[in-house]
Amino acid sequence: MASTFYELQLFVLAAFCVTAVFFEQRAAKRKEATAAASPERRVEGVENGHGNGNGWKADHSSTAAAGLTRQYLIVYAIVMGADWLQGPYVYSLYREQYDFPERIVATLFVTGFLSAGITAPVVGAWADQHGRKRVCMAFCVTYTLACLCTLFPFLPILFFGRLLGGISTSILYSAFESWLVSSSGNLGLAQSQLSSILGRATLVNGFVATTAGIVSNKLVGTFETFTAPFIASGVLLLLAWTAIKSLWAENYGNGGGSASVGDTFQLKRLGHAWRIVSSDPTLLTLGLTQTCFEGSMYLFVFAWVPSLQDASPAGDQLPFGYIFSSFMIAMMLGSVVYTSVVSNQPPQPASLTARGQTPESSLTLHAKLSSIVCTVSAFALAVSVMSEDVRVRFWAFCLFEACVGMYYPVQGMLRGTLISNDHRATLSSLFRVPLNVFVVVALMTGVSSARLYVFSACSVVLAISAIMTGLIVVRRAEEMAGQTLRP
Repeated sequence: MASTFYELQLFVLAAFCVTAVFFEQRAAKRKEATAAASPERRVEGVENGHGNGNGWKADHSSTAAAGLTRQYLIVYAIVMGADWLQGPYVYSLYREQYDFPERIVATLFVTGFLSAGITAPVVGAWADQHGRKRVCMAFCVTYTLACLCTLFPFLPILFFGRLLGGISTSILYSAFESWLVSSSGNLGLAQSQLSSILGRATLVNGFVATTAGIVSNKLVGTFETFTAPFIASGVLLLLAWTAIKSLWAENYGNGGGSASVGDTFQLKRLGHAWRIVSSDPTLLTLGLTQTCFEGSMYLFVFAWVPSLQDASPAGDQLPFGYIFSSFMIAMMLGSVVYTSVVSNQPPQPASLTARGQTPESSLTLHAKLSSIVCTVSAFALAVSVMSEDVRVRFWAFCLFEACVGMYYPVQGMLRGTLISNDHRATLSSLFRVPLNVFVVVALMTGVSSARLYVFSACSVVLAISAIMTGLIVVRRAEEMAGQTLRP
């Protein structure tokens, strides 16, 4: 009975997602055609003495954007596929196949988060100093080694693998985005083009996650071992290394590319980055949002299964594969909503484009979207706590996942706009330190046994984050817009 309900919900969500993507793509093509035929573009080109120069620049920009989209999404799909393949079976490998006690399994998970939190600032500084491409290639190596460590049921090796996994996670969620934003700036792409790439990346991530869950399940069923997905993940990571080497160009932060003698751990760069963050309330608020939202997301991963089981009738076997796929499709829907909202904003004035300035209207929009995403997420988790109906909880979780789909491109755009290229990866990684501390503390208090309290706490901190974003980031964006419009 439960399986039939979730199959139906999966079908409804999938049909709605396909329809939404279809109409969003049609709207995007109509907008591009309208922009290409705009008399304003031709008039501006003549007035500037370039004939159809602006039209050529627009075509060149579109070609560059298409090329960057292809370069980034190919690599992004591979590395996220490698990450998603492992996710469903990490716990099962440690607990069921290797038969480690629950306490040891929890310690292994905590080790990964501690490793990510401790190494995050150094990893970001290395990316800015030595090159984002180079560090992303290093990610493929460290994550492949982490996968190999899972093949040995020997605790020291498994703990070493978790250390490598934490380092790899820090790179995955800082250096890749930093490379994209910096490459976009080097190519002179408009903010709307960058936001489109980020939105498509989240959509691709949803497709990849759904597919990876199915493939991972098939691999375990075929080879009858929980290590099979980890081996497949290692193969994908080697493929990603090859793709990064052949497709990507290198970029750096301020002073990057030169030797950094006597500062292996980039302490000077980290100190400078910390002074930048601590003196800027806007950046502190971005860090707060990242800690609250991504921390809630990681804790959600640990707690959604027992939460749905508690609300289900006794004896019901929940189809977790269908439920997980429903969450991933909800995440894709969130990315489609984001793309649709952003694509309907007013076009950037040509005068600003010519000077390479950021459209403050876009910054204001993304700041407001960040506040809205945190508000809706807080509401969704609050509903899941207040209701004991399993269907209500399921749809509340789907709403939360839709917010995840919007969060990543929104936050990526805010970081890309408000953080300078000089320390982009460093600051992005620095934000992950309190995030990992937040998750580790929650895990040590027992997420599964106190899940309702955890969801309640997450709802509260998300609401606080929404308020702070509205008071600080939105106000900062509006002030910047006012300064730009002032003659």
